[in-house]
Amino acid sequence: MRILAEDTMAIVIDYQVRLMPVLHNNEQLIHNSEILLKGLKALGIPMVVTQQYTKGLGMTVEPIANVFGEGFTYYDKTTFSCLDDENIRKAVEGMNRKNIIVCGAEAHICVLQTVIDLIAMGYHVILVEDCIGSRKEKDYETALKRAVVEGAIPTTYESILYELTRVAKTDVFKEISKLTK
Repeated sequence: MRILAEDTMAIVIDYQVRLMPVLHNNEQLIHNSEILLKGLKALGIPMVVTQQYTKGLGMTVEPIANVFGEGFTYYDKTTFSCLDDENIRKAVEGMNRKNIIVCGAEAHICVLQTVIDLIAMGYHVILVEDCIGSRKEKDYETALKRAVVEGAIPTTYESILYELTRVAKTDVFKEISKLTK
């Protein structure tokens, strides 16, 4: 299945200040995710950002929030699956895109439950392996396996960015190329 930009959106799950420091390989996760999100922004891919119980886990970490600039908005949730929150579900449905890129934390909780629900709703889910994380490596590995068994399409940030770009010698390609070097 070819993943095309015009059919694609992203859900950016819970990159929060009290959660990120406890995740396995958190610095690499934030670095990779920042590149992914900058690339998606350059490609014009719409994104929905969530925060789990902001009062307790805090705001989105600065490198991720900065990608969105002054217009940064997010959906505050208390559900593990983003789709169990009515406002987020409506936002996703309102995008009218069949492919959904998923990144964020924690892989075995909010990310996995969101992936399962998206697939059940008929979406093609693209799970960016190097842009999801959990506190424990085993939880990450098991979540990834489960997501693939459920029907998610695994990828990396560089792979999906170039697939969405499709053509070299464009301004978007130049921007993606700079990000991935």
